[in-house]
Amino acid sequence: MGFNCGILGLPNVGKSTLFNALTSTQSAESANYPFCTIEPNVGRVSVKDTRLKEISKISQSVNTIYNQLEFVDIAGLVKGASKGEGLGNKFLSNLDSVDALIHVVRCFENEKILHVEKRVDPIKDIEIIETELILSDLKKIEKIRENFIKNNRGQKLDESIVELFELIYKTLSSGEALDRLNLLESQKKLLSQHNFVTLKPQLFVGNIDEKSITQRNELVDLIKNYSNKKNKKCLFICASVEAEIAQLKNEAEKMDFLDSMNIKDSSLDKLILNGYALLDLITFFTSGPNESRSWSCKLGTKAPGAGAKIHSDFERGFIKAETIDYHDFIKYGGENKCREFGKIRLEGKDYEVKDGDIMTFKFNV
Repeated sequence: MGFNCGILGLPNVGKSTLFNALTSTQSAESANYPFCTIEPNVGRVSVKDTRLKEISKISQSVNTIYNQLEFVDIAGLVKGASKGEGLGNKFLSNLDSVDALIHVVRCFENEKILHVEKRVDPIKDIEIIETELILSDLKKIEKIRENFIKNNRGQKLDESIVELFELIYKTLSSGEALDRLNLLESQKKLLSQHNFVTLKPQLFVGNIDEKSITQRNELVDLIKNYSNKKNKKCLFICASVEAEIAQLKNEAEKMDFLDSMNIKDSSLDKLILNGYALLDLITFFTSGPNESRSWSCKLGTKAPGAGAKIHSDFERGFIKAETIDYHDFIKYGGENKCREFGKIRLEGKDYEVKDGDIMTFKFNV
């Protein structure tokens, strides 16, 4: 199963415009009224890792295949969503299936584009979303705790689980998100099956207007300060401009457009890489004359688990993995020279895959 990021925020902040830019399509309807996105739109985008191009060139591969990341454009949330306002529960249930959150916040004034709260205030917008997510998780823990007691009636309750549920309840009741807690790995594993939204990693994306690309925007400063206080990352994108750039198929045209806007490069690649980092993912590669390809796995994944990303047989019948460090592969000019100079390592089932490893899996089933 792949990894995905859910794009959320209030209505009319630019979620669907950003999604359209990311996926280079107009599949997510953009309109000047709330809830024009009802069913979540899903799109996959390539993670353009420049290392893969170099690897493919050295291997003289026929095909170069980039890893992909999925983005989900979710309907706008409004105050009271946890009680069913707007698209309420439908919106919140869609968040259960995503691995990380891209929280889009409006950082521009435009009388022609309605704001659901009839004012532009990015911090209050963020607080509305965060409050609804906390309330949603609070309802969830109440139900989980109730079911746990009911299903274990007449039996001795596991005190560690009871204490964990109490901690979760108290944290949410005090208006705090769960990501502020320092949980043990065993606690995280137990909670992961319940899809608490405020435990998911989150990135703030400020949607700015065209003039703010080169000029200071005080709304941007507000989000920077807020994200620092919350120990979260933030990124700023002009979604409307990025959507225009994304529609240009010719690379030279894109560069000309960027130059005309006095922009060095598109912000979308930064967003995709931030989404990748948000999910705690690393990249490993496979390479040969037919194909060079990038793959993703969680930091700390053992070699057999990485092999399973390619085919389940690689994990089931894992023997070893021939592994080359990316820098060695470039320095020595490919696999043959790396073998000649002793730069290929034989790694076993306990090896933790490193970012940039180039791997060939040996297996027998």
